[in-house]
Amino acid sequence: MTARSPQSLRATGLTLAFIGAIAFSGKAIVAKLLYRHGIDAIAAVGLRMALAWPFFILMAWWGGRGKPPLAARDRGRVAVLGVTGYYLASVLDFAGLQYISASLERLILYVYPTLVLLIGVARGQKRIQRMQWLALGVSYLGVLLAFGSEASASLHAGGGSVALGSLLVLGSAVSYAVYLVLSGETVARFGSLRLTGLASSVACALCVGQFLLLRPLSDVASWPAPVWGLSIVNAALCTLLPMWMVMRAIELIGSAQAAQVGMIGPLSTLLLAVLVLGEAFTWPMLLGTVLVLGGIALLARQKPQPLPDD
Repeated sequence: MTARSPQSLRATGLTLAFIGAIAFSGKAIVAKLLYRHGIDAIAAVGLRMALAWPFFILMAWWGGRGKPPLAARDRGRVAVLGVTGYYLASVLDFAGLQYISASLERLILYVYPTLVLLIGVARGQKRIQRMQWLALGVSYLGVLLAFGSEASASLHAGGGSVALGSLLVLGSAVSYAVYLVLSGETVARFGSLRLTGLASSVACALCVGQFLLLRPLSDVASWPAPVWGLSIVNAALCTLLPMWMVMRAIELIGSAQAAQVGMIGPLSTLLLAVLVLGEAFTWPMLLGTVLVLGGIALLARQKPQPLPDD
């Protein structure tokens, strides 16, 4: 077999990162479609995780082949990562999507790199440079612009839950940022594939258990066929497949380039929300998206400066 050229491998990596980012962004679209069939966030996230669970178990097994079993301390760390990165982040995100548009949800979630930076500052590990302050300001200005536009339209239409939905999604972004900080300190020991599989399996158990505890099992029989079809799409095409695509893209082109390509996510969500969900296209939302992406791009170019005693 002829070895592939570096140019071919790079093109493959860019393509995988591009498609993976768009597929990830489809999660919010599918969730909004599910809600139209009468199920709530607990059912939507529970079914998504139940369908993906076997594959996460397989991922953890594959990544752990030939490696020693986890020590008690490692099991505790995996449990914390599962709660923060995939359980709380998923539940809060799906709950918030019941109240806000898919476009605003994606914008709020996308500020997680700024939250990672702020967590580092709060832990006394980093200090913010001047250009990073500018990046933070631009990003949050974009979110506020989009939030203000949607909140105003909601109040004018007699609604008033945009603030609640935005806070829930912001909580999801904070939870995911905590996961990234903690996983960065752990992934070298476990490997990304094993860690993702283990932490996701913990989250799957919690999401399914939450549904069984809070909802009668008889609800499952009443779900229409589209709920199952959309949930399969959510688990396969918006969770498992893009997860593999992004991991493979990182192997081929590196995390920095994969993250840059991933910036297509908020724009694709905005477009899909208009085309699939019929959400209104507004210039404040578009401008807010551009500002958030600009701020994150600016932040990505800056390396956090360690404190003198680091």
